[in-house]
Amino acid sequence: MEASKHLQRPRKVLVRRSAAEERPRLTKLLFNVTIQGSVGPVQVIMTRDSTVGDLIATAVRQYVKEGRPPMLPTAVPSGFNLHYSQFSLESLGMDEKLMSLGSRNFFLCRRKPPVPETDGSVMTSSSASSCSKEAEKSVNAGINWLKFMDFSL
Repeated sequence: MEASKHLQRPRKVLVRRSAAEERPRLTKLLFNVTIQGSVGPVQVIMTRDSTVGDLIATAVRQYVKEGRPPMLPTAVPSGFNLHYSQFSLESLGMDEKLMSLGSRNFFLCRRKPPVPETDGSVMTSSSASSCSKEAEKSVNAGINWLKFMDFSL
């Protein structure tokens, strides 16, 4: 009988923890990165304090390691831009934190090679205009045709 006095009965009511202890913090996150021309996404596990540059480097390394077709022309991470989707014109900044982006699915495409300017100089990737500015140029170039169409009617 004395042994039964020392045994504790199992608790039937859960002990509530504070709000900070209730939810465990995520230490690693799963990202899906679709590389331009590839059939499916590359799945990459990253830490919560990783940057976009880290994700690009890891995704390119994983893609090359798996030997997926089509083969990449370069395995240098600085030759790629990361976008929210294939329809997004703006690329993400290399030093942005992955936790602040609000998405786990991304699209990776090659950067365009440096384009020679009309004055003979070469535009580098830092001085090159963004995709959205190039799209605006092409839209604005089509306005002259619209004026001509109005004139011909």
